[in-house]
Amino acid sequence: MDKVIHNLDLHSKGIWFPITISIVLALIMLFVPKKHITWKEIYAMFGIIAFITWVSDAIIGRTLDLIDLGNPKTAGLAEILVYTFVPSSLSILFSNYYTSKNKWLLVLIFTIIASVIEWIMVQLGYLKYKGWNPLISITVYIIAFGFLIPAHIKMLRT
Repeated sequence: MDKVIHNLDLHSKGIWFPITISIVLALIMLFVPKKHITWKEIYAMFGIIAFITWVSDAIIGRTLDLIDLGNPKTAGLAEILVYTFVPSSLSILFSNYYTSKNKWLLVLIFTIIASVIEWIMVQLGYLKYKGWNPLISITVYIIAFGFLIPAHIKMLRT
């Protein structure tokens, strides 16, 4: 049992924030009124975005070793929650409000939200850059919200 508790990495600096933001975003995603997204699209998008996030972590965080979240030797509870719920919830919320008329405003808003979440995790000491930097993240967010998620929505709806 001690090994399980240790592997949850509950003693990492700033762990309260990733756990809190993961839960808050997941609840918002579930309970916000649905405008431009169906439950089937939520189901598909959640799984696909979570999968892409975990693969990205395997490449960026593990293989290339460019970032660390919490204890670099274990995927603790907060890391599991962050990779599973934050990108998926943000993508679903983006898709819920997405129209061709408000696309770039939403790209700006969600890029800022994702960047602020990342910045807070860095400031709290939970996220550590090791060859990565915020400008790379901002570029990734713009590409994801500006092109990849809209393409994913289009593919789901055809």
